[in-house]
Amino acid sequence: MTPHPIQVFLSHGLESGPDGTKIQALKSEAEKVPGITATALDHRDTRDPLLRLEQLRQAMMENNADPAHTLLVGSSMGGWVCAQASADLPVLGCFLLAPALAMPDYPRSSPQIQARHTQIIHGWQDDVVLPTPVIELAQRQALPLLLLPDGHRLQDSLDRICAEFRLFLTRCLEDR
Repeated sequence: MTPHPIQVFLSHGLESGPDGTKIQALKSEAEKVPGITATALDHRDTRDPLLRLEQLRQAMMENNADPAHTLLVGSSMGGWVCAQASADLPVLGCFLLAPALAMPDYPRSSPQIQARHTQIIHGWQDDVVLPTPVIELAQRQALPLLLLPDGHRLQDSLDRICAEFRLFLTRCLEDR
């Protein structure tokens, strides 16, 4: 029996884009795996987190994405988008980089993540999205959290992030 294909949707941060370094590196890692298709969303037309959430939902619908075989990958505001999407629609996996939690202008700033597999990576020196709310969410929901000696952009940790993503993909693929 052929395993069901996996779709990966990548959501960038507020100041980034679909061609950003992290999004492209993770997209490339996903595309190396047979049976995975990856889509980097372009949210640059809006700074509104709810509109970006709707863009993700729309992309999933347009691609006939089965949530049980969907991975959401997001950075910063894109991390909030993916976390919130998984709170509303349980997905196979959620891989979050410096997710924008507990931000004053974001609705439902601490979503109940319902993905079967979750990995959060955050920087200890993040001064945009402070580590404390992310740590508290991970603790409250018993989610895996990796804290790295890096800032919000996690630019010094790209190799580690890619290695963690490969492990995450392996765990998700074993559970489809």
